[in-house]
Amino acid sequence: MKNKFLVLLTLLLAFSMVLAACTPAAPTEEPAAEEPAVEEPVEEATEEPVEEATEEPVEEETEEPTEEPTEEEAAPAGEVIEGFKAGMVTDVGGVDDRSFNETTWNGLRQAGEDLGIDVTVLESQAQTDYATNLSQLIEQNYNLIVTVGFLLGEDTQAFALENPDTLFAIVDFDYEDPLENLKGVVFATDEAAFLAGYAAAAMTQTGVVGMFGGLEIPTVTIFMDGFAAGVAYYNEQNDANVVVLGRDLFAGNFESTDDGRRIGEDLIAEGADIIMPVAGPVGLGTAAAAADNEGVKIVGVDTDWCISAPEFCPVMLTSVVKKMDVAVYDITVAAATGAAENWSERYLGTLENDGVDIAPFHEYEDDLPEGLLDELEQIRQMIISGEIVVTDYYP
Repeated sequence: MKNKFLVLLTLLLAFSMVLAACTPAAPTEEPAAEEPAVEEPVEEATEEPVEEATEEPVEEETEEPTEEPTEEEAAPAGEVIEGFKAGMVTDVGGVDDRSFNETTWNGLRQAGEDLGIDVTVLESQAQTDYATNLSQLIEQNYNLIVTVGFLLGEDTQAFALENPDTLFAIVDFDYEDPLENLKGVVFATDEAAFLAGYAAAAMTQTGVVGMFGGLEIPTVTIFMDGFAAGVAYYNEQNDANVVVLGRDLFAGNFESTDDGRRIGEDLIAEGADIIMPVAGPVGLGTAAAAADNEGVKIVGVDTDWCISAPEFCPVMLTSVVKKMDVAVYDITVAAATGAAENWSERYLGTLENDGVDIAPFHEYEDDLPEGLLDELEQIRQMIISGEIVVTDYYP
């Protein structure tokens, strides 16, 4: 009996030891070991998707750089119209004229890059090319056609009338009776030229300044009238008598640099030591003449010539800038994003909206008479406020 009791006790003891050995493996302690294991994967999973989400858009923007700028530019007006195309027809002088053709193309090309749309330019070698180039863009279903120059006014209007579903814009022309699909883009360049004329009158050493145009058309003469008006205002305010040459002088074209040199040399011979050529590439010939005559300076037009023609920066006093690139960029964005309401309303660039201005004086900054920069800023504000009316000083 005693032996049976010992055997039973031994079995009970062994059974309790088995139970004790099994207790650590019970589920009550496993969660404590599993909780960190669960948390660690959660943290890793949280971090990894964040990194992937950040990287994936960057890769997409890198592959398609036009998407992000498009959203920024088009945000006020909406998404870019699918398949939208914008074309441009130049005036004679070529797209690389370092003047109004090239500046306009720069604006359209930049819009094309930022919006991711198809843009193209057709060059006109002669006025007879205008209609041919316009026809080509129409046949290729361009949605916006931009033309450049006063001389394209008639052809642009005719094509706009015949193609009411196509948007047109013309730089340097405005219409008394505009069409709904035709926008005139013009600039109060006489305001900026007024500042340049005043500066030239303050800087001349001979008391004589000169100017001339390419063709006698309003977009040229407005520069000349504003320049002469600025000189007249300087004379009035400073009891001076600076003379302006070339008020009725025109090269007859926008292409011949030889004509520009010849006219420049004639003006220099008459005493002019500062000359403003309003003649596109023709003016580069005048700049070359200035470079050959010590002390003679040039006032550029349309663009900052120290940038567009840096080889002549040493003779550039300043430039009368009309920001055609900015204007064309803005209207292209509007057209391509469906924001073409009131399209017939003209665009007018002024001093007030930064559509026109004068360029920096670059290499002549340190040679300006004391206080001239302050005077120019005061005149600028007086023109903007209407206290000075530029046309009152026209010759």
